Amino acid sequence: MASSLNDQPSTVRGGEELDLARLDAYLRQALPALQGSPRLRQFRGGASNLTYQIDYAGRSLVLRRPPFGARHGSAHDMLREAAVMRALAPVYRDVPQVLAVCDDDAVLGCPFYVMQRIDGIILRRELPAGLSLGAAQARRLCLNVLDRLLELHAIDVHAAGLAALDRGDGYVRRQVDGWSERWRRAHTDDAPSFEPVLAWLQARQPARDGAHCVIHNDFRFDNVVLEAADPLRIVGVLDWEMATVGDPLMDLGNALAYWIEADDDAALQAMRRQPTHLPGMLRRDEVVAYYAERSGRAAADFDFYQVQGLFRLAVIAQQIYQRWRAGDARNPEFATLAPLVAGLQRRCLALIDG
Repeated sequence: MASSLNDQPSTVRGGEELDLARLDAYLRQALPALQGSPRLRQFRGGASNLTYQIDYAGRSLVLRRPPFGARHGSAHDMLREAAVMRALAPVYRDVPQVLAVCDDDAVLGCPFYVMQRIDGIILRRELPAGLSLGAAQARRLCLNVLDRLLELHAIDVHAAGLAALDRGDGYVRRQVDGWSERWRRAHTDDAPSFEPVLAWLQARQPARDGAHCVIHNDFRFDNVVLEAADPLRIVGVLDWEMATVGDPLMDLGNALAYWIEADDDAALQAMRRQPTHLPGMLRRDEVVAYYAERSGRAAADFDFYQVQGLFRLAVIAQQIYQRWRAGDARNPEFATLAPLVAGLQRRCLALIDG
């Protein structure tokens, strides 16, 4: 029986409905064992690709598709995401099983894939009602999550069949250049200036990449599924759309962009999207030290990776906000992203100023 703590979908947001008849016809061909009439609901978490649950008699499936209005490309490449997940599944136990991949736009108007539903708890800004964590439990959970990131970075890229994602040396440089260009394309008249941040990143980037590892690129608490019977046990890692091969310290910096501590100021607290403020959770410097000790990778001058991670998050938020302003994204919560972008700019400048 499903726990009341498990993450649950809700009604589909207006403007983000799917053609259920076409989808049902496709799924019955791809998965002939399905029985009963389908019921469609939507997961409200996340701000990029859209995630739905399709319930059949005795079986629930999860569908991932690009946001409406998004251009087909690497940022929302469903076929790539599914291929990465299938390659990782034999070597990384928490990847959901991909059940079907559809590249026929005639079904839903875009590529999509369907995967297994992993029942469990997903932590967002606050703990779900009915769940509490003492300081020792919060610390253990925090370490368990970091250990999953370390395990991912330890995967043999070639053995996993993901060597084709490795574009060679220069990953950090390509990221700085690429996100700078994306920022300029997504800039709106009410967005703050990041030009001082861009100049600092260009000047402070390391001369060479630290390593070439499988990286998630969006590793945070609300992409981790916890077992309801044992909330310290991880049973799934979600949202592999930006996974690639690159510098693992960039992955850690991206993760720390979401890491708000209990004594951070009010502006940072307003940005919090996960419960890293709880007593027992590691502080940002402790996360870096733990990662460096367990991985054996030097984390000197980590300010660069933190600023790059914060800037990257600002670009992602700005891209979504730009789509919302243009009317291509329907989620009313996206209207609140402008203050988030401004807060991330201030956080970058504070780190740069020391």
